[in-house]
Amino acid sequence: MNAPARMRSYHVDSGAGIDGLTLREHPVPVPGPGQVLVAVRAVSPSYRDLLVLGGRYVLPVRPDVVPVAEGAGEVVALGPGVRSVQAGDRVMASLFPSWQDGPFGPQHLPQLGGTLDGLLTEYALLDEHALVPVPAHLSYAEAATLPCVAVTAWNALTGDGALRPGQTVVTQGSGGVSLFALQLARALGARVVATTGGPAKAARLAALGADRVVDRRAEPDWPAAVREATGGLGADRVVDVVGRLDESVRAVTLGGHVAMVGFLAESAPPIDARRLFASGAVLRPVAVGSRAQFRALNEVVERHRIRPVVDRVLPFDRAVDAFRHYASGAAFGKVVIELPPPAR
Repeated sequence: MNAPARMRSYHVDSGAGIDGLTLREHPVPVPGPGQVLVAVRAVSPSYRDLLVLGGRYVLPVRPDVVPVAEGAGEVVALGPGVRSVQAGDRVMASLFPSWQDGPFGPQHLPQLGGTLDGLLTEYALLDEHALVPVPAHLSYAEAATLPCVAVTAWNALTGDGALRPGQTVVTQGSGGVSLFALQLARALGARVVATTGGPAKAARLAALGADRVVDRRAEPDWPAAVREATGGLGADRVVDVVGRLDESVRAVTLGGHVAMVGFLAESAPPIDARRLFASGAVLRPVAVGSRAQFRALNEVVERHRIRPVVDRVLPFDRAVDAFRHYASGAAFGKVVIELPPPAR
């Protein structure tokens, strides 16, 4: 398959905001040794991308970067020595391309949509060892939601190797990480208590399989509601995407686990050191995951035929509108930007 000579990409400087996204045309790159050219078919903004655009991301961001780390596409050209994929393969890419397995370290800091160009582009040049196959039952739009939020949810649930069937997991809200954590926890045999704000979202979370939904508007003391739902014991694991860790510690059982995924809250009270000590809880920061974790996630997604929750799909030319809708907080699930198939 021959790629065209020219392509379009969105570019932005960290801190320029959504309005700073600029669409430009430039030559299609040629893959070098170990590299693969991928025709991007769909991408999905995540909260991380909003931090990059807002100038608040904790890791370095190169000037004039092509943003967005989550996406899926079709292999259209191979560089010398590539053996693990072939033209026509449907693939996704790890956010941290060099993080193959094991603990995260500073050597793995280069990341798509940060220090490396991301996937909000018609063609992306990627390392073959960063690629993971798309589960056979998923469309490109669905697969585009996996590399960041689903891998993060998987790491939050399994990264310490301790989640067991029958345990109770708490998820917070209806963002991408939380919805994937709900679906994956149920697939792994766990019981899920989901928190949310309002009856409409509560009904949708119940329909996705939550065993108990706590509407924070009706039950503002959600840790107490979690304890009530668990016979006073508390949850075995809380996937905390908000950052109000004092509440998560109150909700967790003795010796439980709090996976610290994000900080959606504008402010949060300090953790009571005495309460934390008494809880015996493990607080573990989670930053996406390795390629090995991505592949393990894929196996579960494929085995249980899990389908991501997609709120809206918009075309590539409306990428700015997609970012605005995602940033509004109105989406239930993931927002996807779709690109047409490459010319044959």
